[in-house]
Amino acid sequence: MAKILVSIEDKLLKRIDGAARRLGFSRSAYLSHIATLDVERYDGPGKDRQVKGALRSIDELFAAAGRNGDSTRAIREERDRR
Repeated sequence: MAKILVSIEDKLLKRIDGAARRLGFSRSAYLSHIATLDVERYDGPGKDRQVKGALRSIDELFAAAGRNGDSTRAIREERDRR
């Protein structure tokens, strides 16, 4: 595991320490936990194997129906027409 040096404002550090204490985490464990949550949030649902499979299935259905183009965009357009 890598060790890093990070600069954080004193007031924020006190809040981080308080949150970590309430959850029973060390400061490092807490920062690692929230960083993991944040990074995973931005990876998007397409990172999940099951979601990728579902998206692939939708694309195959669109192709079989003779619809060309981006299935995601078509679904959004249909949704927005409602």
